[in-house]
Amino acid sequence: MPIKVLPHGEGLPLPAYATSGAAGMDVVSAEDVTIAPGARHAVATGIAVAIPHGFEIQVRPRSGLALKHGITVANAPGTVDSDYRGEVKAILINHGNAPFEIRRGDRVAQLVLAPVTLASWLPVEELDETERGEGGFGSTGGVVALGN
Repeated sequence: MPIKVLPHGEGLPLPAYATSGAAGMDVVSAEDVTIAPGARHAVATGIAVAIPHGFEIQVRPRSGLALKHGITVANAPGTVDSDYRGEVKAILINHGNAPFEIRRGDRVAQLVLAPVTLASWLPVEELDETERGEGGFGSTGGVVALGN
């Protein structure tokens, strides 16, 4: 896949799979930034990509940052569309209790290349019946503490 290294991304590793079984490529920060508790920041990666038509790149959190520090992708998964040619950024949010420092070169997110299925709408007067019907949030149970 074509990738352009932007001037502030020079010298940084390209996104890469950490293991042969990894679904996502680790992507690094191209800037130094501190994210305060409750704050968000679009972290620069120093790269732009040409995603093939029919695909997207999903920007996903790194599990270790989420578990240990409360750092996650605010719009997880973020989507980079195939016709976007600007810098890929990871919108990170700090759900932790302390400021979180990111240094240039730190792994901050994962990039997953995924196929996109396009749909079209077919307006109808009625929808087919299902066992669940119009049961909404929590209607299928599953939380023992709530008696469901």
